Amino acid sequence: MACASRWRIVFSLCLLAAVAFSLACWWPVTTGHVSKGAYELFRIAQRLPVTNAMVTNWVLAVVVIFGVRFAIGQKPLVIPGRGQAVLEMLLEKLHDLFEPIIGKHVMPHAFPLLLTLFIYILVQNLSGLFPGVGAFGIRAGGHFYYFFRPTNADLNSTLGLAMVSFLGWLYFVLRYAGPKEFFHDTFGNKADRKELPFSIYLVLGLVFIGVGLVDVISILFRIVSLSFRLYGNVFGGENLITKMLGLVGYLFPVPFYLLEALIGLIQAVVFTMLSAVYIGLLTNHDAE
Repeated sequence: MACASRWRIVFSLCLLAAVAFSLACWWPVTTGHVSKGAYELFRIAQRLPVTNAMVTNWVLAVVVIFGVRFAIGQKPLVIPGRGQAVLEMLLEKLHDLFEPIIGKHVMPHAFPLLLTLFIYILVQNLSGLFPGVGAFGIRAGGHFYYFFRPTNADLNSTLGLAMVSFLGWLYFVLRYAGPKEFFHDTFGNKADRKELPFSIYLVLGLVFIGVGLVDVISILFRIVSLSFRLYGNVFGGENLITKMLGLVGYLFPVPFYLLEALIGLIQAVVFTMLSAVYIGLLTNHDAE
């Protein structure tokens, strides 16, 4: 019964996705191009600019929050309903995926961050496929300004996600591995003092310090790699779909919608997986 119920849930999700893709393909869209940056729609107190990517972000965040509350209800049940079963299945799969990477000691503390990153990035990656996104707006100065834009098609959004991942990595490493472990892993001499002459051991110490400086650059470069990888894939997919809809329209772009959905899922997994790997490199000592 449990297996049959799970397959019914999967079938329902696939049917819902197919309906969403069909609506998106028949929804009116512009035939222009996707701009590299988000459009400023208005300002709060004439100071804080609000862009179309930010509006999409806020709307989807509210939808996800109320969607989860609707699926679970007032409180989780011992015998879960369909909505709660789907969420529990997602949590279980993600927990089993990340635990060997991070380790059992840090997993209860880091899992909420990783889960939030995965769900947020996945929803925002798929936002370009939702009906109405990239469809409505105003035309001014010979250009069309969208009211809604896929959030992760804006480099500011992916850069912010990379910063959150980096700060989370820094906190968990310093909290559960400690500054001493971090500096030893980065700059420490890994050679065995008892097996080497002091002069060679000293030279190797200088070499490891140089390697540590290179490692610091690579750690800081993670912000660039995480943000640009996610931005490039989402922005490229948004351009592809826009061009296909402009050239052909309607049913022909459906395979591209499915491809973009797959890429959005893969990029969410890659971003979250890399964040987990960075944390687990210094905190996962279960094997010892």
